[in-house]
Amino acid sequence: MPAYKYDALDAAGKSRQGLIEADTPRAARAALRLQDLVPLSVSQVEQQGGPQQGNWFARKVFSGTALSVWTRQLAGLVGAGLPIERALTALADECEEPRQRELMAHIKAEVNAGASFARALGGAAREFDEIYRGVVAAGEQSGALGEVLERLATDLEERQALRAKLLGAMAYPAIVSLIALIIVIFLLTYVVPQVATVFTNSKHALPTLTVVMLALSAFVRQWGWALALALAAAGLGLRLALREEHFRQRFDAALLRLPLVGVLARGYNGARFAGTLAMLAGAGVPILKALQAAAETLSNRAMRADALAALVQVREGAPLGLALAGKKRFPGILAMFARLGEQTGQLPQMLDRAARQLSAEVQRRAMAVATLLEPLLIAAMGLVVMLIVLAVLQPIIQLNTWVK
Repeated sequence: MPAYKYDALDAAGKSRQGLIEADTPRAARAALRLQDLVPLSVSQVEQQGGPQQGNWFARKVFSGTALSVWTRQLAGLVGAGLPIERALTALADECEEPRQRELMAHIKAEVNAGASFARALGGAAREFDEIYRGVVAAGEQSGALGEVLERLATDLEERQALRAKLLGAMAYPAIVSLIALIIVIFLLTYVVPQVATVFTNSKHALPTLTVVMLALSAFVRQWGWALALALAAAGLGLRLALREEHFRQRFDAALLRLPLVGVLARGYNGARFAGTLAMLAGAGVPILKALQAAAETLSNRAMRADALAALVQVREGAPLGLALAGKKRFPGILAMFARLGEQTGQLPQMLDRAARQLSAEVQRRAMAVATLLEPLLIAAMGLVVMLIVLAVLQPIIQLNTWVK
């Protein structure tokens, strides 16, 4: 049954807006009149997942945090024994965001029409990715949807927490670098030229540091815009080149070989892969399908290629631990825990343990890198400013010597 958005007047003449389910717009108007409402406008709610799929500028209905909270609330209602359609109605009634209410109304309408919950979520594929829908489908098939939704909400929260900690660790160095760059550009384009005018008519030779700084200042003032355009063009060219799969895979493989960034990228992707695989396997998804879905979550294309190669080996009969052990880009702890899980019959639990250890290690390394970068960046900024100040002061000191 489709959902309709209405604007109506109640008996007191106050405006009322909301959603109502009906077979046709005419039936929706009749239902509103039965509620002593005078319908002003009734329009069918557009599908959230359809038209927006190709619109990359459209904001998602659920943010990462909102989706995890919504999933947790839904898990609680379903776990308490509420049918899925009643749980969706309760969440829609409590929701303050109109777009979220419309989305839930569509999902509820699909469920009322006979579709499974996972299939109803497929109509909003931009909001609920393949992994989300796969876990929900597994929960429906096993009859433990509430428990599976709880596990899914926990996974979403842990993923958000890891991303937030990584961004937080790198935020301070990024801000310091930006401020340092602005200060240096200001000194080179404004302060140094002002000093240069004082010594333009001097017949004495300027100190070497001052000459170098004046030349650098002239270059930045004359060709700074060209340099900025060149950097922007290079960034755009790299972004376009990364759309080509072969180049992206080689680029990501090179990224993994970098001393610090490579270790963090390998640990982050390994934790995400292990966590997703543990969640899917624990929900009862077949291992081959779970491997395929977990591989698609990897942002590093080189590691994704390795995961898909491991999938081929598992399909041919190789144990998962052995298949992962041959892929050196994956952390060794992942293959070890996978092998232990297969030997003990506790693969989901062991993979989840591996994901937690990798996540903790990534956080520790990220915080260590950020802690080390902070004093290094401050020292580098101080050194650059000191050189500029010396370049300005040396001619003044020299001029006082000539006067004497």
